[in-house]
Amino acid sequence: MIGRRTTFKGLGALGVALVLAGCGSDDDRGGPSAEAGEVLATTSEVPVGGGLVLADKKIVLTRPTAGEFLAFSAICTHQSGELSVTDEGLHCSLHGSVFSIDDGSVVRAPATDPLPTVAITVEGDQILAA
Repeated sequence: MIGRRTTFKGLGALGVALVLAGCGSDDDRGGPSAEAGEVLATTSEVPVGGGLVLADKKIVLTRPTAGEFLAFSAICTHQSGELSVTDEGLHCSLHGSVFSIDDGSVVRAPATDPLPTVAITVEGDQILAA
């Protein structure tokens, strides 16, 4: 016969396991993924003062000024939400964080860490992963 104390210990362990499983995610968002030299986009696809999200690569390309192209992770540093480009900047749909297209810095919380940069090069009209 299983004692009362053993039953409650088992239920407690099961509860902890369920909570920890809930902290995980079936959606493996990971970080940016592109091979060096891979063409990410053409320069004409990235609007001046805006950006272009490459969801499959988890990269967002931005163009703060006519001749400047930057790249950042397209995953929010707060809780890994996907980013989109809005008039405010790079917006996270999960909790409303906003990041600057100029440097990836946090414009609006709850995120506190800037977006990681992604190395790119521009050759002619092509933007390539570096």
